[in-house]
Amino acid sequence: MLLRGLTWLVLFQLLGTAINHLFVPILPGPIIGLVLLLIFLMVRGEVGEPLSEAASSLLRYLPLLLVPPAVGVMVYAADIVADFWAIAGALVLSLILAMAFCGVLMQKMIARQARREDRP
Repeated sequence: MLLRGLTWLVLFQLLGTAINHLFVPILPGPIIGLVLLLIFLMVRGEVGEPLSEAASSLLRYLPLLLVPPAVGVMVYAADIVADFWAIAGALVLSLILAMAFCGVLMQKMIARQARREDRP
């Protein structure tokens, strides 16, 4: 089951990479693959057991992905300090935009759920 789920994940990543090389060179291939996987799961309406098992097993190793950025912050600390205000401004602006987007999206999802519950 784990192999089947990993195969689905790799196939969507490869499909995203192919679309990246052929049509959309601006977006990274894995991001395109994740969007395609999201669309596939939304159309399907559920996450299958193999895919769920594969994702769960990969999530255990997620903290390992945080080690290289932490090392990068330590190595380039002087450059980060030099551009501190630009970095801080970009972070605050992106935080505000992300929170506004999440708030609007949550309101739409609540309204959608209320419409579903009102239907007989």
